[in-house]
Amino acid sequence: MDDIIQGVSNFQGNVFPGQKAVYQRLVRDGQKPKALIIACADSRVSPEHITQAGPGELFVCRNAGNIVPPYSQMNGGVSSAIEYAVVALGVRDIVVCGHSDCGAMKGLGDPKALEAMPNVAAWLRHSHAANQIVCEAYPPDLDPKDRAHALALENVVAQINHLRTHPSVAAGLAKGQLRLHGWFFAIETGDILTYDAALGRFVPIRDDPATARPPEEAPPQRIVAPEFAVSPSPATA
Repeated sequence: MDDIIQGVSNFQGNVFPGQKAVYQRLVRDGQKPKALIIACADSRVSPEHITQAGPGELFVCRNAGNIVPPYSQMNGGVSSAIEYAVVALGVRDIVVCGHSDCGAMKGLGDPKALEAMPNVAAWLRHSHAANQIVCEAYPPDLDPKDRAHALALENVVAQINHLRTHPSVAAGLAKGQLRLHGWFFAIETGDILTYDAALGRFVPIRDDPATARPPEEAPPQRIVAPEFAVSPSPATA
């Protein structure tokens, strides 16, 4: 805790003075974040650090496994954050960001590891679709590391589909005013991949098809259900 307190002192004494005008403007004018990012609570995954975003630029919601409960199943913090970001803040982009070496995905693939964590096990039921895909559509002899990797990728796709069940998101998509992005952050390399629904796989973020046009010019999106969403091969890692 001493290091954290020292960090606060450094912020107050050295960082904030140089950004004081920015924070005062944010109080005066309110926040206008560019995007909502739903990321994992993993301490190694910081959306603001990965994107090099400044104060007021991102609306961030983090939880174990970067999960988005379907609208009909959960009236909680994630659902409220989504609704507020879309309706009140008018964000035009929503990113679901998974990552490598995800503890939640390791637990999803090994239920015995969650016996002492019933709340985590219950939360991860929102990722069961990803688990089912990996169980039935991937080689049965995947080693644990490749299995967790595949689960993390498939989970991003599953949570994007859950996003579409939220009325505010569905309306934004229908009006062409909202774009959805699925990201995968490789902690060990710093690489970020994005999901291309048309190709059914993850590609380098510079090739993100969702950024080709501004949201107000984009046609309404359709749910894409490719036969194989992702692959655990090095091409998607």
